Amino acid sequence: MTLSKSDGSTDSLRAETRLVVSGRDTASQKGFVNPPIVRGSTVLYPTAGDLYAHRGEFQYGRHGTPSTRALQDALMALEGPHCAGVGLVPSGVSALSTALLSVLKAGDHLLVCDNVYRPTRQFCDGFLARYGVETTYFDPLIGSGIAALLRPETRVVMVEAPGSQSLEMPDVPAIAAAAHARGAIVIDDNTWATPLFRRALEQGVDISIQAATKYIGGHSDVMFGTIAANASAWPALTETIRLLGLCVGPDDVFLTLRGLRTLAVRLYHHQQAAMNMAQWLARRPEVTRILYPAWPDDPGHAIWKRDFTGAPGLFSIVLKPAPQQAVSALLDTLKLFGMGYSWGGFESLIIPFDCASYRTATKWTPGGPTLRLQIGLENVDDLKADLERGFAAFNAHQ
Repeated sequence: MTLSKSDGSTDSLRAETRLVVSGRDTASQKGFVNPPIVRGSTVLYPTAGDLYAHRGEFQYGRHGTPSTRALQDALMALEGPHCAGVGLVPSGVSALSTALLSVLKAGDHLLVCDNVYRPTRQFCDGFLARYGVETTYFDPLIGSGIAALLRPETRVVMVEAPGSQSLEMPDVPAIAAAAHARGAIVIDDNTWATPLFRRALEQGVDISIQAATKYIGGHSDVMFGTIAANASAWPALTETIRLLGLCVGPDDVFLTLRGLRTLAVRLYHHQQAAMNMAQWLARRPEVTRILYPAWPDDPGHAIWKRDFTGAPGLFSIVLKPAPQQAVSALLDTLKLFGMGYSWGGFESLIIPFDCASYRTATKWTPGGPTLRLQIGLENVDDLKADLERGFAAFNAHQ
């Protein structure tokens, strides 16, 4: 069996099937199901002519191996026909920084959604500012109104749909249409949905990044980033990756490809469990709001329903006003929900967050303490019982 995105052989298959079969060549793998882990730097050429002409499928380990090619083919099949290539980098932050560096230069203006991942802001306000790139933040709900913020020097518009803490849902197709009308490039952070639940490149996005550390890896044991690009953005992106000397380790490639194979099974379970949990939390007196685009009462639900085919297990809640000690008591009582700054693995997580100190285009006033939950693969009734104990501690400290 040999199936790859590049020859179109997976285009007619459904996403779940593409996740299983893409990037596998059992003939070259001597019959084994999984591509082998190739650890290598030097590639030998059979003749001087081949060496001079750089003939060969692979030239040097940093530029790719059979292992990385298998993962790239599988990711391209998932991203869809608008994808010209997928770059592999060591982390999600590396994905966002590399994507921005591939299209920006000194004197450019960058528009960034106000609900982006905080390290994105830190990269823009720190690194890019030192090299003469100006960043302006905008309301994630601006839609086509972003046209008023575009300048002649605006090179890039960056969105995150939705933001990974407050989960506002931007209208990406409307933003992309306005940006393209003025010659700007659109970069999207698609980590929350993954291309399984939303093909960003089909909605006008030029470059779509993911922290594959999260749902793609799926097991909290790998750091990884992916950068998918359309035909116009791919040449500059692949050149930037080459010039920066970015490459990923073979074991990380293997873990990411292994996680990708079960992405559909895991995400559908995450979604089912998250909706079950959201319904339970909505009835709790301690909870005043559910921040989850898949939730019918969420302000971004209509856009989610239009542009997405599903939702993962990450959402946030707003608690009724309470002192910090009550929130801490809730968190300290939990046994199944771990406290950690990531998500997308098999385990459930919870963290408190407050965007007020770093929002600049919008005010963050949720009306009470906020918690972000990652609903993992545990039995949802056990998770509810864990939160029940936490809410009891929360109420005891009011």
